[in-house]
Amino acid sequence: MFQASAPTRRIALTIDDGYDAQTVAGYVAFAQRSRIPLTFNPNGAYSAVWNRHADVLRPLVEAGQVQIANHTWSHKSLLKNRTDADIRADIERNEQWIQSTFGTTSRPWFRPPYGFHNQHVDALVGELGYTKILMWNGSFGDSTLITPEQLMGLASRYLRPGTVMLGHANHATILGLFHQIEQLIAERRLEPVTLDTMFGTSRAVG
Repeated sequence: MFQASAPTRRIALTIDDGYDAQTVAGYVAFAQRSRIPLTFNPNGAYSAVWNRHADVLRPLVEAGQVQIANHTWSHKSLLKNRTDADIRADIERNEQWIQSTFGTTSRPWFRPPYGFHNQHVDALVGELGYTKILMWNGSFGDSTLITPEQLMGLASRYLRPGTVMLGHANHATILGLFHQIEQLIAERRLEPVTLDTMFGTSRAVG
């Protein structure tokens, strides 16, 4: 766990899914322009959307600005009628796609779909090298379509020191708000970082 002698100003912006091409493109452009560290948690089921950005994201991954975590290939709940073999295959398929597309492993970070997990799931994914379960303590609330006012209200509420922020690359609402979010981060003197920097982890060899 990350240790600091003084109160940290760090936050981690973590972005899930990615089924909307316009929104994924917006987040990638935002990362390029702002140089703000982001952690993407894409599902390989939307590989047609993500693959077109591989050439841009690979250098950002190599530079340590962008991190990729595993969110499963299918985004199906791990607690509903899933065999262990099915869960393993879902996660390993996503890892293989992440490695071949972005040139990195997603280990050791795993974000369970919908945040649903239990001790059995944690042990199972741990055997695959995912020893860190990625949850959150703040959210943009954009897993469904919301208004810009709603999203910025949640951003104002949750963007505080120590927050792991949950966002989704699924709806275009965020696209007109990047500048406002940057301003909020700057005004509050927050320091966006990747999960590795925030929690002192490192890229495992896949």
